[in-house]
Amino acid sequence: MLADRRVWWWIGLFVVSVALAIDFGHVAEPIGIDFHTYEAAALVGLQQGWAHIYDQGLVAAAQKQLVPVQNSQPFLSPPTVAWLTAALTPLPYWIAYVTWAAFTFIAFGAALAWAGVSQGMGRWVSVVAALAPWWVLHAVHVGQVVPLVAAGVVVAWRLLRQDKDIAAGIALSLIFLKPNTAFLVPFVLLIAGRYRAFASSTAAGAVVVLIAALALGPHGMSAYVSELRGKLPSGADSLTIRRALGVDDTTALVLRVIVVGAVLATAFRLRRAPGLLIPLGITGSLLASPYLHASDLCLLAAAAWMVWEERPVRVWRVPLGVAWVLASPFLFVSGLSPGLTRWPLIELLLLGALIVTAWRALTGPADLRRRAPA
Repeated sequence: MLADRRVWWWIGLFVVSVALAIDFGHVAEPIGIDFHTYEAAALVGLQQGWAHIYDQGLVAAAQKQLVPVQNSQPFLSPPTVAWLTAALTPLPYWIAYVTWAAFTFIAFGAALAWAGVSQGMGRWVSVVAALAPWWVLHAVHVGQVVPLVAAGVVVAWRLLRQDKDIAAGIALSLIFLKPNTAFLVPFVLLIAGRYRAFASSTAAGAVVVLIAALALGPHGMSAYVSELRGKLPSGADSLTIRRALGVDDTTALVLRVIVVGAVLATAFRLRRAPGLLIPLGITGSLLASPYLHASDLCLLAAAAWMVWEERPVRVWRVPLGVAWVLASPFLFVSGLSPGLTRWPLIELLLLGALIVTAWRALTGPADLRRRAPA
């Protein structure tokens, strides 16, 4: 029986490794287009002053200077992203991009490998599987910052399970690189009674905001707020609940409020299951956000991986396995993968499952403290 199980794990490792290899060989977007924008903003900050990084004319000119044949796009990220990439500006552009892409991918993979609680071959199958959905390598190819956010929440998940709440909150500060992907996570921890984790993440965020305010000044902060209130780039709502359900803006707002309320209420019920709190916050954030791109689904991969590790039973792992197949490059490169507007529906299913898990104790026995073997 044990030998048969090992054979299946080896087969699983082969399948997910092939999927990851396909991802590396399939490039559907211009290489480094997002890193291109980050580094351009960093150059503007270093040369013109950080107050000017949201002057899109200057950013566009810097992008043309870096790679003349690459399309320009507005810089809408927090200033922390420009600060982070500023360290790479002394390098030739393509070396800087490769360094950044390798760093973000390795950071996410290393976080998964360190934080996993499965044992033996199953641990490595889950790590490679979490890296294999097409959107993870898409994020790496375009040079997105979101794999670092995913790495931060994964590390925080493990620390939270070990009751190292202050360290978990500090790890969550990486959310401030792209807040729209996981903004509910600190509030989920607050409602669940993890006050030290909430306090440390909030303190880290306050420090970031203070430094940003000092570096950008009133002009820069005003420009950033104006950019956020402006018209969103094309396709930015493809992964939102509004597009998925085909509703108007008012209805979408009501649905987002309902999602946030359900997530916070469920967080209180899950206070004895720390391994499910961060996946709950991530899923709710993705559903409540009005602005997402395909690369932001790295957070969905992280949330699904956490649930896989936390609930090692068929009732959870079979649906998660099916979702992985839908997200795999096997279907994506053949054009059979669900479109972006379908993924919020899958997020709703995951959120619904977490809610049922939390609230089923009202009608029957439930042990929310159950964990995967450490």
